[in-house]
Amino acid sequence: MTVDVPNAGFRTTVRDLRLREWLLGPGQPTEVIDSFPAADGDFTFVTDDRADLHIASADGRFYLGWFPDGRPGAEREGWVLAVTGTARTPGYRIVFEPGTPARIVAATVSEVLATARKR
Repeated sequence: MTVDVPNAGFRTTVRDLRLREWLLGPGQPTEVIDSFPAADGDFTFVTDDRADLHIASADGRFYLGWFPDGRPGAEREGWVLAVTGTARTPGYRIVFEPGTPARIVAATVSEVLATARKR
């Protein structure tokens, strides 16, 4: 058995080894808040005494909470998105850590809002 040495094993280039720059840091929460339709009456915004922001849909099935200092009683919860299910289909809950970039949360919220339909 012979082995072609130049083609054997792990091979890479300096270009492949360069580090990528990733989006890091919490960013601005307005990037997420701006995802909501302007003044259409479908969402209620409430800021509580801790300066946490709560957004709920008029039908009560969508909830988004922003907890800049972390959600009380929970570990590492900065954003909580929840959609209530139906009698036939379960809902879901997505949690982002406080340091998750707002742009990532905004993209997720925008996608959830884009899939919602009025009956």
